[in-house]
Amino acid sequence: MPGLFTPLLLGIASAFVVSSVRADSPINPGFPYGSEKVRGVNIGGWLVLEPWITPSLFDNTGNDAIVDEWTFGKLQDRSTAQAALKQHWDTFYTETDFGDIAAAGLNLVRLPIGYWAFEVGPGEPYIQGQLPYLQKAIGWAGKYGLKVVIDLHGAPGSQNGYDNSGERISFPTWHTNATNVARTNAILKTIAEMFTSNPTVVPLIAPLNEPAGYVGADMLQVVKQYWRDSYGSIRYPHNSQESNTVVLIHDAFQTASYWSGFMTPPKFQGVAIDTHIYQVFSNSEVALSQNQHIALACNQSATLKEYDLNVIVGEWAPAITDCATYLNGRGIGARYDGTHSNSRRVGSCTGMSGSADTFSADYKMFLRKFWEAQVTAYETGAGWIQWLWKTEAGTGEEWAYASGLQYGWIPRNPTDRQYPRICPN
Repeated sequence: MPGLFTPLLLGIASAFVVSSVRADSPINPGFPYGSEKVRGVNIGGWLVLEPWITPSLFDNTGNDAIVDEWTFGKLQDRSTAQAALKQHWDTFYTETDFGDIAAAGLNLVRLPIGYWAFEVGPGEPYIQGQLPYLQKAIGWAGKYGLKVVIDLHGAPGSQNGYDNSGERISFPTWHTNATNVARTNAILKTIAEMFTSNPTVVPLIAPLNEPAGYVGADMLQVVKQYWRDSYGSIRYPHNSQESNTVVLIHDAFQTASYWSGFMTPPKFQGVAIDTHIYQVFSNSEVALSQNQHIALACNQSATLKEYDLNVIVGEWAPAITDCATYLNGRGIGARYDGTHSNSRRVGSCTGMSGSADTFSADYKMFLRKFWEAQVTAYETGAGWIQWLWKTEAGTGEEWAYASGLQYGWIPRNPTDRQYPRICPN
């Protein structure tokens, strides 16, 4: 899930070119890039908490200071927190969801998980217990023919300062401490050792979600080295024998020119870029008209063609407002209705978010058009993974793939189009 900055920066290239692979280093990735588009959803808010996805989990604590998974474990009775988390893990996603995802014609899920599922350091209040559910999810995905991206969503010290990293802080500190980066590298090696032997179900591993490259050169320097180290961990998890698992690196909110020539063949094989595209995290974007939102989505096709690595649009949504409760963080308002600091009211959030039962026929028709414009544009690249499959009932349903299926703004077959010429090119 994105933070508060606007990532209108994305990357692309054509499908994996098998002919460019070194003869002594064959790649047989577990997904047919080039002949099939990635069409997937994120399993958000399950193994990494986000207040906007399950607001009741936070509201039920009775403590407004509990704003992320760190404070969820720190600022309430430990046994109460553990019981709430276990109930959440047991019920929010089950095998039924994975069957429904496959039945919707999707072929991949992205599974965010935090570093604390693997290691909790001294003084860190995180509660563990996520790994059995991760393994269950891999089994469910395999049963229903779905591919999985294992996505390390939070790192020690926070790589972006957002609640989705586990710890909401004013400035990310992951990159400022060598111990943080070393711990992250060690955890990634553990993930690689767990999953690179199963590329038919787990064909990609994402080393870190949304590192905040916009904070400056110091962060970007650390990120680039971490990507190089991640390549060794994932492509060569057992030192000598190369794996078939693809390394999916995030663009750190930088432009195509920044990543030009970075980790490209022939020296590097099996690397792709993950980019996240939203139109709700700035005052200017939430003020756009519906037609302007669609045009902006369609225009991404041209930007995608500028990249020299494969790209998957790993997060995006049909949402055009930031009205979903706690979307910008628990206790933080929305730009769209002017309740966010330093924002100017565009309109009322009523009927724009929350339960899809409140959405007008015209609004749902627009959501269908906007959904089609985005998938059309993003399939210029290797494909897309919508954020997200579902939210808690009655909250932020304009984001939810499952709600879109139920209410008709997402087709039962993701290749169907009601508006085949929504994008002019």
